Amino acid sequence: MNVAVVGATGAVGDLIRKVLVERSFPIKSIKFLASEKSAGKPVEFAGKQYTVEPIRVEAFAGVQIVLSSTPGSVSKEFSPIAAKAGAIVVDNSSAWRMDPDCPLVVPEVNADQLHHIKKGIVANPNCVAIPLCVALKPLHDISPVKRIVVATYQSSSGKGAKGLVDFNAQVSAWAAGKPVPAPTAHRAQLAGNVITLDWTLDPNGFTEEENKVINETKKILGDATIGVSPTCVRVPVKVAHSEAVTVEFARPISVADARAALAKAPGVVFMDDVKGEFPQPIHAEGSDHTFVGRVRQDPSNPNALCLWVVADNLRKGAASNAVQCAEELVKRGIVK
Repeated sequence: MNVAVVGATGAVGDLIRKVLVERSFPIKSIKFLASEKSAGKPVEFAGKQYTVEPIRVEAFAGVQIVLSSTPGSVSKEFSPIAAKAGAIVVDNSSAWRMDPDCPLVVPEVNADQLHHIKKGIVANPNCVAIPLCVALKPLHDISPVKRIVVATYQSSSGKGAKGLVDFNAQVSAWAAGKPVPAPTAHRAQLAGNVITLDWTLDPNGFTEEENKVINETKKILGDATIGVSPTCVRVPVKVAHSEAVTVEFARPISVADARAALAKAPGVVFMDDVKGEFPQPIHAEGSDHTFVGRVRQDPSNPNALCLWVVADNLRKGAASNAVQCAEELVKRGIVK
């Protein structure tokens, strides 16, 4: 394939380069694009040095697959340009996720939607919605999901490289008993603290992140009637998001059946609490899998189960899911 990575110097763009190599994606040619500010910088890929090019119309000539990780405003401008040039764009921003003509894809869940790309753009979902849907799909296949209540514990890397720099500075000072510097990326002190994400509230009091989880989960699972009630918070962890999930089904699923389904589900690492195993961010960091455990009956609802879900937000929550989408495009002959 002739590939372009857009936003190549960002945290997710950097990981996309690594994941392409790790997964041996079939590449004929590759180019790396970024803003004028980053143009000219060297990047390494598969042992070779490349020079980052500025994002411009001509750069997409002959490109078959674009893996894009830019702010939504940049994607709104250039993703249609890349698509018009003949590429299929797998876009990591939130710009196209709820567009009815752009499939919102998690390959383990709804890869079939890649056959319905009307605008030449595939949307990569939110970093919470992806592992949530990976964990729920094998159970949804047994009994349809009716309602989801989820509390998220999201790592500082959800704010990208700037979030990690901010968090590391705070932790260093906090651990040394020194005054914690004012936050530069997070909305409040994160070291030794837990904070609500994205303080932009809708009329119902939900944040932008929470609304992404609501809307995207319904679209990925293909059922707009599913109830989704999220609470999203940032926790003092570097990488990997965790989720406490209570899910109600149309009819009961036994804990044994749920455990069996999860143990064989694609993309899932099932961790058995009976054996003393439970998912932790340190398990998920650096992995493309979704870790699921703590499966138990909801004592207040015979049709509901409780789960604990953890995944690397930069990899499965962004870069790796995008590359997996590209793999499916090739595997299914959508891109030739």
